[in-house]
Parts: sequence; C-alpha cells; structure tokens
Amino acid sequence: MFKTFINALKVKDIRKKLLYTLFVLVIIRLGCLITVPGIRAEVVQEFFAGLGDAKGFINSFTGGAMEQMTIFALSVTPYITSSIIVQLLTFAIPALEELQKDGEDGRKKLTVITRFLTVALAILESTGLAVSFGQKGYMDEYSFFSVLTMITVLTAGSALVMWLGERVTEKGVGNGISIILLINIVSTFPNDLKNLYIQFMKGKDPVRLVLVGALIAAIIIVTVVLVCILQGAERKIPVQYAKSVRGRKQVGGRSTHIPLKVNTAGVIPVIFASSLLSIPQIIVNLFNVKASGVGGKILMALSQSYWFNKSTPWASVGFLVYVLLIFFFAYFQTAMTFNPMEIANNMKKSGGFVPGIRPGKPTQDYLNKIANYIIFIGAVGLIIVATIPMFFNGFFNTSLSFGGTSIIIVVGVVIETIKSLESQMLVRHYQGFLLD
Repeated sequence: MFKTFINALKVKDIRKKLLYTLFVLVIIRLGCLITVPGIRAEVVQEFFAGLGDAKGFINSFTGGAMEQMTIFALSVTPYITSSIIVQLLTFAIPALEELQKDGEDGRKKLTVITRFLTVALAILESTGLAVSFGQKGYMDEYSFFSVLTMITVLTAGSALVMWLGERVTEKGVGNGISIILLINIVSTFPNDLKNLYIQFMKGKDPVRLVLVGALIAAIIIVTVVLVCILQGAERKIPVQYAKSVRGRKQVGGRSTHIPLKVNTAGVIPVIFASSLLSIPQIIVNLFNVKASGVGGKILMALSQSYWFNKSTPWASVGFLVYVLLIFFFAYFQTAMTFNPMEIANNMKKSGGFVPGIRPGKPTQDYLNKIANYIIFIGAVGLIIVATIPMFFNGFFNTSLSFGGTSIIIVVGVVIETIKSLESQMLVRHYQGFLLD
C-alpha cells in the first residue's frame, strides 16, 4: 500500500490529483469546525450525549460535526441515503431501471435525481433539527428567521459537501463521497484512543500498561485483518464457452469465471440494521418522549450501549434482533444487485455454461444455491466484525464512536482507493509505452 502511494507521488498528474483531494479534505474538516449561527453548541453536546450508541454512530459518519452542530453537520448522510433510495427504486420503477441500462446518459440522469433527492432530504432533516432544537431552547432566539437560517445553512452545507465529493471523483483520486466519509470516521479515532488510554492505561503500572496496550492493539489488528479477508474473499464460478465456426474462423472454447464476492452486500446491512435500531432512541430524545416500564426496557434492549454489559445481561436480546436484521438486509441487498436468471440467460445466448451444469434453468438454480451459501457466510463475517468492538464496548463499559461498521468502511475505501491509484498508474504506463 505504502509503495503504491510513494510511486503515485512520483507521477506528476497523479500527484496533482492527490493534492487536489487533500485540499478538498482540508476544506471539509475546516467546515466541521464552524458552528451554525445562533446555536448553543455546549447544550447541543449534552443532548447528543444522551443518545448513547446512536451518538457514536452519528459522530462516526459526520466526523463529530453533528455533535458540534457545525455547517457540515449533515455531511454526506443525505447523499448516502438518497443514493440507496434511488438504487432500490431502480428495481421497483421501470422508468428508473431503463435509465440505469441506458449507459452514460442514463447514469447522468440518475445522478441528477440523486442530487435533488439529497437536497430534499437535507431540508427535511435540517427542518426537524431546527424546530426541535428551537423548542428545547438550544437556540439563542427561537424565531422564524433563526429556524430558516439553520435550515439554509445545514442544507447548503450538505449540498456543498456533495459537490466537493463529486469534484474529488472527477478531478481527484477514488470515489469522493467515500473518501469524505473515510476522513470523517478517521477523525474520531484519536479521541477514541485517548478515551481508551484514560480509562484503561493512565496511572497503571508499566506491566499492566503494556499488557492493556497490547490487548487493544491486538483487537484492532484482528478486526482489520478480518475485514480485509471479508472484503477480498470471493467465489469463482468456472464458465466454459463452446467452440463454434463463424466463416473460416473458429471462435469460443475459452474458459473464464464469474467472481462472486462473499460480502456481496458490502457494509449496507450493518448500516441499515444500526440505523433502524437507533431511530427509536433518536425520536425519544428529539421529541422529549418519556419511556418507562416496558417501553424503557425495549429502548435499552435496542441500544448497543447495553449489549454484553454485565449489569444488564437481559438487554443483549436486542443483539439477536440486530443479527436477524443483518441477515435480512444481506439477502435483500444481494437480491437487488445480483440476478441469476439474467446471468444464466446471457450465458446461454453466448454459448457459455458451467461445467457439469446444463444451461438455462439448472444454471439459474445453481447460481441461486451458490449465492445463498456465500451470502450466509458474508453475513456471518459482517456480524463477527461488527460484534468485536461492540462486545469490547459493552463488557468493559467503554464509549467508542467507531465500531465494526466504521472499520469495514475505512478498510473498504482504502482498498478501493489503492486499486484506483494502481489502475491510473497502469493506464499511464501503457500510454507511455504506446507513445514511445
């Protein structure tokens, strides 16, 4: 990885792209330090402190900007949500499905739809925050103008982040939105490491300090290694193409394979599961709803802060709901993006077949069987990776903003960015070879 980065810096064009990306990220982080006018930031921090694990989830995606209520508080979350919504709607609305299949022009139109939906979601989210904070007394003055100002600033900030992300994709390195999400997550790591040091290492004798430090490092390394394995694992289905004669030439007869990633759904199942479980807690805190008795216990069970905690062992029942949600979204997301029938039909038309499997319906059934098998393995892998930091937080009663979701995103984005760098260097190498 470091060798690829160093080699990339030696190439003038790629070096400019890297500097451009760095410049944009600096702007993003500066925007995360400018508080929205009229907001009492210290009181807002107290509000987010009561969200429990939802606070960590929000902080990791916004780089702490939401807790500080800065101009980039919404960050890339409206864009990510709108992208997922548009992706799901392409399978439900025939017109959007046609746009997706319409090549570059269709993708541009889908991008425009995503942008408008992002602005709409940003207005909706900022309106909810402004009205709720105004009613709670978190503003210097609760008036129509102050609410409108907050809605305008937050929406404009989200739109600017979206625009900057697209500029990075166009003129920088890698996917801009993913890199912005990466830097937001990474920005929370120093504070988390500081909290770990204060809670487990500060003031301890040298032997215990070294042992605890080694244990923390081992947990982080094991989690990262598992994520790397999960992200890179794939099942290769062999495909053989029959020989045929066209004119005087014999074509076909080649062998290839269909690569099926074990983690076909990516990090989406974990994000969706965590989001659904966080919604009740956010609503309760946002609208001052008092939950007690059975309702209070249900909220505790849905909160990751109480899972694996020795004082509330019964709350770990919520973890089972979390596991079921991950399995559901893993199969659902894969069903949205992987179509065995289409693949089987395309193979049959082009004279391809899986060795030992007849073309057509038997091939489709075989692909379905393999897909269901690897989706299960991928979901189990996601659960293991997500549970390691979660167990550490609950059992040792720590409060970390990053978890398995964040680590999966960070590792995935780093791997994809390195691949993007390598591909750009490879293209330049071939261009130089052809020019010579």
